[in-house]
Amino acid sequence: MVIDINCDLGEGIGNDELMMPFIHTANIACGYHAGDVTTMQETIALCLKYGVTIGAHPSFYDRDNFGRQEMNLPLDELYDLVTQQLIIFSEVASSFDIKMKHVKPHGALYNMAAKDALSANVIAKAVRDFDSSIILVGLSGSHVIEQAKAIGLQTASEVFADRSYQDDGSLTPRSQLGALFENTEDAVKQVMQMINEGTVTTISGKTIPIVAETICIHGDGKHAVEFAKAISKAVNR
Repeated sequence: MVIDINCDLGEGIGNDELMMPFIHTANIACGYHAGDVTTMQETIALCLKYGVTIGAHPSFYDRDNFGRQEMNLPLDELYDLVTQQLIIFSEVASSFDIKMKHVKPHGALYNMAAKDALSANVIAKAVRDFDSSIILVGLSGSHVIEQAKAIGLQTASEVFADRSYQDDGSLTPRSQLGALFENTEDAVKQVMQMINEGTVTTISGKTIPIVAETICIHGDGKHAVEFAKAISKAVNR
């Protein structure tokens, strides 16, 4: 069985092609937190070269903070924020005669969709209204998965290879010690536990259930390529 491995790309990190042999799915920045039309084109071209599926990675319009600072927008503006980025990305993809297969929110938008049902519903509706065949990727066990399913969208429950978890199933905030894994063995061990046992051990030592349908490796991580190579080998051997 092949386990999907996804990565956030087109963010100007410089290692996109190095990641390609080890992933199946790319979440490509739409220009609001990183990237532009040119980087979208370059990343899509790489995906076609390596047979990697493409999807949009919309965010808050916040390049200064890399989309990692939450913004309290009115719900109609939140809907438009997502829709506008899907339009931008779709137009770029269509120039290659391909369609996006999925949408994965980025950073603070992703976290908001995970913890707030109302925001999750609006984001899911924006995706459905744009194209009801698109898969919405979200944090395993979170509101966005629940809300997307409720309105008939396909979903992919995402788990993280390089992040630690809180007891409630949320990711440990990046500002806290231990939020990011630095050791390849630790990342592989967590991934294999999530796949084989359907659980994850939280930062406090508690074991909680989790659904692992796609595994994220952050492209901007210090050990991203090393992690991707080891995890790909471990899960798809």
